[in-house]
This record gives sequence, C-alpha cells and structure tokens, in this order.
Amino acid sequence: MSRVDFYVLSQDVGDARLRVACRLAEKAYQQGKRVYLQTSSFAETQRLDDLLWTFSDGSFLPHEVAGDGDPSHERVMILIGERIAPATHRQLLVNLTDTLPAPVTDYERVAEIVDTDPERKRLSRERYKAYREQGCELESHNI
Repeated sequence: MSRVDFYVLSQDVGDARLRVACRLAEKAYQQGKRVYLQTSSFAETQRLDDLLWTFSDGSFLPHEVAGDGDPSHERVMILIGERIAPATHRQLLVNLTDTLPAPVTDYERVAEIVDTDPERKRLSRERYKAYREQGCELESHNI
C-alpha cells in the first residue's frame, strides 16, 4: 500500500510549491531514497532544475532532467520530468501535476503539494478521494 502525504501551503509566495518540492527531495536524498519530481510542463521542469541548484545556501542536490532512457549514472538519485517516473525512481514521487499518478501502487510514497490556488485545491481534494478509494495511507501536513 502506498503512502500519500499532502503538504498544504498556507501562503502563496512565489515558487513556494517548487521550493517545498526541493525540500522534500533533499530530505529523501539524505535518507538514500530515489526521487522523481513529476512536473506539468517543460517550463516547470526547467524552473525546478534551476531551483535544485540554488534553493538553499550551501546545498546542492545532484539531479538530472529525465530523458527517454535510464538516468546517465546509477548514482543519480533525483530525476525531474513531465513523463511517468522510470522504474528506477519510484521510492518518492513528488507529484506537481493535477492528475493522479497511475498506477499509484508502483510508488512507495507520493507527495502532493497543495497551494492556495482555489482550482488546484479542488483538484487536490479529488486526488485525495481517489487515493483513499485505492486504499492508500493518507497524511496531511499544514506548512
């Protein structure tokens, strides 16, 4: 059974969603977990790629943008992309899209980041219900 954590943001500040995604990736990386940051667009992939270099002073997260094949090296722990996560990076999925990952059971953990946008909140509630219907273990965190 997959665990799904919803991180609910209280303020809409610039790149808050992407910065939370970076922090989640950093924590998972420190725990030796493989991470996939699934974005909704190429522009979002590029912005997240840039942020992973600069989001925290003194911190760099080794990563790469996912291509058609496997990562360039087995030590690449963090991938970013718009496609479904490769089988090698399914310990943590940070879902930055408005859709449910399919099949959710392929992932150990899924992180959903809910910002203050009313439409995104509505779509997040729908995903929450869908995860619950699939028997996922659900947690919410207000940040």
